[in-house]
Amino acid sequence: MHRNFEYLSKFVNISEETFHEIVKITQYKKVDSGTHLVRLGEIPTKIYMLVSGVVRCYLTTESGKEFNKTFYFPVGFFASLTGLVTNKPSMFAFEAMTECKLYEVDYKSFMEICKKNQKLNTLHSKVLEFAYMSYEKRLVELMSLNATQRYLALKEELPEVDSIIPQYHIASYLGITAVQLSRIRKKIDSN
Repeated sequence: MHRNFEYLSKFVNISEETFHEIVKITQYKKVDSGTHLVRLGEIPTKIYMLVSGVVRCYLTTESGKEFNKTFYFPVGFFASLTGLVTNKPSMFAFEAMTECKLYEVDYKSFMEICKKNQKLNTLHSKVLEFAYMSYEKRLVELMSLNATQRYLALKEELPEVDSIIPQYHIASYLGITAVQLSRIRKKIDSN
């Protein structure tokens, strides 16, 4: 049995026939670090399933300052959802932070299949529920944890974060400066 079939079946019990319908509209890709999968202001057309690597979602202010909204880790889904649903330019950019392996799914084709296939429609709903719960978790962390606790939560999710993501990106994700992150790391290392 294909491992991606097993992964999708964790959300909802789909048939192999349904899985093969998804495969038909899916393209496997390897992308280098620094590759933009969705650019700020671009109208998105794809949903992604990350198999390996790390992707960041960020926005850039008019002054050029970048703010990291989310890091995506394997195995998981990501997309510029608002842009996809509204068919309008993305408010965020999505960039590979490391070399990544992923599956790219054409959103319009996927939605057409969902109209005809109840199991696939249920899968879509379950993936959206999972994405929303992840988003809520991130909001709770930002509102209720201090910077050190947010850093430790990130390290728990991705233990090698310090060796694969530049410090300034981690700091932006945590909502602090690189200097503050350096102090937090120093304090943790001294304990």
